[in-house]
Amino acid sequence: MKIHNNEDTPTRCPWVDLTKPDYIEYHDKEWGVPVHDDRLIFEFLTLESAQAGLSWYTVLRKRENYRLAFDQFNPEKIARYDAKRVALLLENPGIIRNRLKVLSTINNAQLFLNVQEEFGSFDKYIWKFVDGKPIINEIRTEEDYKVTTKESDAMSKDMRKRGFKFMGSTICYAHMQATGMVDDHAVDCFRKSESTPRDECTEM
Repeated sequence: MKIHNNEDTPTRCPWVDLTKPDYIEYHDKEWGVPVHDDRLIFEFLTLESAQAGLSWYTVLRKRENYRLAFDQFNPEKIARYDAKRVALLLENPGIIRNRLKVLSTINNAQLFLNVQEEFGSFDKYIWKFVDGKPIINEIRTEEDYKVTTKESDAMSKDMRKRGFKFMGSTICYAHMQATGMVDDHAVDCFRKSESTPRDECTEM
């Protein structure tokens, strides 16, 4: 049974399941905090593409396994994975063993490097879809959350044009929420006023 916010706990976004400590920690420490580190951006893109057709919590629970299986989400290493490495990944019970998703991760790593070369960093590329600063939304109930926006549509269209896989508008908007490109914390959530950049912009 879901435990709702009460006087003994800070008010959190309505989607947070308070029976899951790891979900709470993710919400409290990561979700909605602006990300400008290329490796971490790639990590979120990979996890969110793996989420397609599944719940985010399913992927979140496998996050550490993904880090081990995919070289800490180093796109330069992943871009060089061969058929032997793909076979090993498909035998790994710690990740989602979907061949198309595994292959898309390798494909996306290769394209990620291309974007870095073109723009200087992937951060510079992806944040241009929100003009370099977070979009702050007024969220009061779960019904106020959007699934896609014109910004996520534009991001998805451009990424798919470049050849990225599993990057539909819904996935792109989930990425924007997770990495602070949009602030979708509820207006009464204690994180609404406390979200701060987790790092400075860095290039790989």
